Amino acid sequence: MFVDQIKQGRWRSETRAMSFAVAALVLLAAAGIFSLPLHASARSQNAPARLTVTDDLGRTIEVPQPVRRMVSLAPSMTETVFALGAGDRLVGDTTACDYPAAAQTIAKVGSVQAPSIETIVTLRPDLVLATKSLNRDATVEALSRLGVPVYVTDPHTVQEVLTSTARLANVIGATHGGQALVANLQTRLNSLRQRLSGVPPRRILFVVWMDPLISIGRNTFITDALSWADAQSVVETSQDWPHVSLEAIVQLRPEYLVFAGQHGDAAVPSLADLQNRPVWRDLEAVRAGRLAIVSAALARPCPRIVDAIEELARDLHPEVFPENQP
Repeated sequence: MFVDQIKQGRWRSETRAMSFAVAALVLLAAAGIFSLPLHASARSQNAPARLTVTDDLGRTIEVPQPVRRMVSLAPSMTETVFALGAGDRLVGDTTACDYPAAAQTIAKVGSVQAPSIETIVTLRPDLVLATKSLNRDATVEALSRLGVPVYVTDPHTVQEVLTSTARLANVIGATHGGQALVANLQTRLNSLRQRLSGVPPRRILFVVWMDPLISIGRNTFITDALSWADAQSVVETSQDWPHVSLEAIVQLRPEYLVFAGQHGDAAVPSLADLQNRPVWRDLEAVRAGRLAIVSAALARPCPRIVDAIEELARDLHPEVFPENQP
């Protein structure tokens, strides 16, 4: 997620092209080429039931019931739908939606930042799912103008991920599964917090990007996730994605370096690689071999983040998890 946010500027040039496409689609919709129930001036007695809901941005949306066809515009939304047992109702997602494996077989509507509005409309979704952090306002507005309901989530903490998941479950008619899923996730988080109670937090450097070196600020979603694993970033700043000096990090002496899965377009470096890099090899964490590589789910606001938090906690606090030792 964080890599996509950093690269947002690369798609700004596409805004004008999308605007023309949207204008054309509006004309086509007005001409009746696309059959969109929400455009009807009068609803017949046989019109499908609708559920009025409020999304995480405070927008009021009318969602056809039952929700049979969905398009996801963010990897976290795709994962959440599958976790709720409704993956078979996804008829479209983005090129970034790579988990679970079944998500890669779904029709692609384009990138997170520049999905094809035309492709989305032709898939005839009852509901489109988006996130504030990754998707552009222009995309949400374009679909809304065409009468396509768009539900936007915006969790900023791990607890808000659970709340957001439960709310989405209600919207798509997966209430029972959502309650069971969220209850399980909350139980696991509570158990982890109790297990780590009284254990000093590990001072870590979370690496978003290596060259230039980019880390995380104190107010990011990832920082909150780290706290559940009893980890504290050595970078203290209000900037979300600060560029930091590696020489300064050497002086801050993080106990661990933490990478989340694939970072950017290159694989996460091995410990041997870091030990051969100038300045990096001067880090105490590198000299001591303290490198934690966890699932990329740590950066995605979806149910699988709890797996990543537990994984990181085991890496940082092996003394608390003796059952994991050889």
